Amino acid sequence: MRLVATPVKLNGKGLTIDDVVKVARQGAKVAIGPEAIDRIKTCRSMLNRKLDRGEVMYGINTGIGELSEVVLPADQLAHFQRYLIHNHAAGIGESAPIEHVRAAMLGRINMQCLGHSACRPEIPLTYVAMLNAGVTPVACVKGSVGACGDLSPMSQIALSLMGEGESFYEGKRMPSARAFEKAGIPIPGLQARDGLSAINGSNVITGMASLFLHDAERWIKQAEIAASMSLEALQANLKPYTSRLHELRGFRGAVTCAENLRRVMDGSDLMTGKVAVKVQDAYSMRSTPQVLGSVRDLMAYTRTQVEIELNGAADNPIFVPEDDVVLTGANFQATPVSLPLDSLGAGVTMASVLSERRLNRLLHPALSAQLPAFLTKGAGMFSGLMLSQYTADSLVVEQRILSAPAFIQSIPAAADQEDFVSMGMNSALKTLSILDNARGILGIELIAAAQALDFREFDFGAGTNAARTAIRAVVDHLDEDRPLYHDHNSMKAAVERCEVLEAVEDAVGKLGESW
Repeated sequence: MRLVATPVKLNGKGLTIDDVVKVARQGAKVAIGPEAIDRIKTCRSMLNRKLDRGEVMYGINTGIGELSEVVLPADQLAHFQRYLIHNHAAGIGESAPIEHVRAAMLGRINMQCLGHSACRPEIPLTYVAMLNAGVTPVACVKGSVGACGDLSPMSQIALSLMGEGESFYEGKRMPSARAFEKAGIPIPGLQARDGLSAINGSNVITGMASLFLHDAERWIKQAEIAASMSLEALQANLKPYTSRLHELRGFRGAVTCAENLRRVMDGSDLMTGKVAVKVQDAYSMRSTPQVLGSVRDLMAYTRTQVEIELNGAADNPIFVPEDDVVLTGANFQATPVSLPLDSLGAGVTMASVLSERRLNRLLHPALSAQLPAFLTKGAGMFSGLMLSQYTADSLVVEQRILSAPAFIQSIPAAADQEDFVSMGMNSALKTLSILDNARGILGIELIAAAQALDFREFDFGAGTNAARTAIRAVVDHLDEDRPLYHDHNSMKAAVERCEVLEAVEDAVGKLGESW
């Protein structure tokens, strides 16, 4: 984990996706502002007054779900919170990655900072101490249906508040009580409302969405770089990438994509007319701004939704101290995040299909503008990159299967009290797999594009040259057949590390964004 010196200060508002990345991945410290602590205390005082008056409030002195009509006596409220966490810690599977759990904890703290959750200040302050010390609870990766939030994984995280469950600390998995002791963190325990305030929201899905979107935004830039390289290798007509064309239609993503393509190819002989080109190219070439631009626009929408959720009161019930009212509803419902997240996965799949189609044109001797068949001079004896397309195709098909929407797959639960759920965790998990495959597909196109450019003898754009050099630092030119899995895996890893993107932006400046 790369440590970031500047702490992320939480007050319930202004938390960004970039902040989530800093804390979840880069180890940035976290602090809660004093005004947020005051709000938390004010809300807790409101709860205590209502309990003293004997008011009935969902999940505090009642059961939950179908058992919400069962009223609990005052002497059972703290015990109920403990049992609540126990019976909801019902996930399955391997432990979620540390960065996903840290992202979820950060989002939960920020929500509690709004002062609408009625927990004790010790609850968010303990999570802050855990993040800062590197204590990360073990939470099973599967089990959430995305309403009432991510109850299963959030409950496994909340076990730590009672000194129960397991946590990772200093690279080891151990009982949470031991991790707290080693890190010098007091165990706060749970009192009335504390347990439900720690679990009733879609924080794991939202944390994962934040990280995925951060990665996807960098992936789409690399998809534009790969497209630029392939367009140069295929001696494309560059008129479809003029700014005026896309400004006349008006989609921001397409305008940005076309601008990035031109920037990468700036200086190319294709732009000056020194190389003869077709009057009109295939859709997989000239539709690139429209297709990738649509994914960019989807990313912008997804970013808006995720950041609203990171800073919203996604709880139930919600306490409003200034009006002395308790609002009961379904703000835990993950659909506002899971729907765009699901769509983002499908959008990345669509962009990957476009990448594979460009790969096909690079390899196909009838479509490649006189490039050697399968990008090898020894076709017949050698097969060149023929099998690379097989691998890319297998990844695309898996992406297509995973792109079926999860948000329409609701299965009722809890005696039909929870009869519509978002299934947002399924959206998150499959989007993770889609994005992982996308890196492999794009890596293969980058290998093929660099190979193809090696056979061309005109001047390329400055960005194209930088990308080609970065690729050659990872994968050598294919003179004669060799096992390609090393090349595929190495280039996929380079895409994940954004090495080609960094090289291009060092050469031509930061590529445009549209979110």
